[in-house]
Amino acid sequence: MNLFQGINTSASALTANRLRLDTVASNVANAETTRANFVNGVWQPYKRKMVELSPKSSESFDNLLQAAVGNIAGKNGDNGVRVTAIKEDETPFKRVFDPDHPDADQDGYVLMPNVDMMKEMVDMISASRSYEANLTVLNVSKSMMMKALEIR
Repeated sequence: MNLFQGINTSASALTANRLRLDTVASNVANAETTRANFVNGVWQPYKRKMVELSPKSSESFDNLLQAAVGNIAGKNGDNGVRVTAIKEDETPFKRVFDPDHPDADQDGYVLMPNVDMMKEMVDMISASRSYEANLTVLNVSKSMMMKALEIR
């Protein structure tokens, strides 16, 4: 087992969760943006973005665990997570009655972004807790390596 495998795994999770937090910040910042995309000659509201993650390794969790314990021979490849895509949420836009808005249609309705602040807050808390947990793992790994250097 590589000495830095745990650190590399935590580092990939830190990077992925930072991107999740950046995406949530972008969604919150554009929650009222009615002119974000010019599609077919018409301005469309901002579409909520979502980060899609997947494991770097194609092996099953059981195989990786058994290889780490030493019960089976396995490759010590690149573990951790990677961002596979940043997708747009296809939830329909909200129609809000606001006849004074510059983007209102002839009936007085405005298409608003499909950003739900409650979902964004849940995603933000989830990403920040994951970030904190992986930072703790990183610090514990570093501490264990420092203690190992002190062994006589």
